[in-house]
Amino acid sequence: MNKAKYKEDLREIRDIMSRTTQFISLSGLSGVSTGVVALLGVFIAYLTIFKGHDYLTHEAIKLEGDSLFQLLIIAVGTLALSIISAVYFTRRKAKSKQQNVWDIQSKRLLVNLLIPLISGGLLCLMLLFKGLIGMLPSITLIFYGLALVNGSKYTLPELRNLGIVQIVLGLLAFQFITYGLLFWALGFGVIQIIYGLAIQKKY
Repeated sequence: MNKAKYKEDLREIRDIMSRTTQFISLSGLSGVSTGVVALLGVFIAYLTIFKGHDYLTHEAIKLEGDSLFQLLIIAVGTLALSIISAVYFTRRKAKSKQQNVWDIQSKRLLVNLLIPLISGGLLCLMLLFKGLIGMLPSITLIFYGLALVNGSKYTLPELRNLGIVQIVLGLLAFQFITYGLLFWALGFGVIQIIYGLAIQKKY
């Protein structure tokens, strides 16, 4: 067996092992698209809800019914568009590589992502209805970061680093709460886009 054939066989073995232990069809364009959607969402939220109001504080604030409804609509719309775009680009990548997007590894990844995400989402709803609006950017960043770290062992290792960055930004958003929206835009928007472009280039 020549050296070139030996290297090719090793490469194939590593590829097979990677497919059986990790979900590798995650697309960098998913990160880019969700980042763009997040920036759009935070821009709309600023113009319609936060502009001219001191909602970003550690104190509880009474939010009017219309503003509360608008904030929920923006949040749900941003989340839905992010999920749709992420699923679309991930399925497209899996199809191009002739891989099954719904296998045991993708199921494990989804479960490990959803546990922190659902917990954080429920906590954010409770905080919202108690008027603790200023804490929402921090809490969403922290729980999103925890979800990424928790799911990173079933997909690309770079997801762990992204998760740690999001957690740090969430803690900063809590400490400097009046700049919470800026930290949120940085984490969910700018950092997410940079990560997506880096992953797209690497893989």
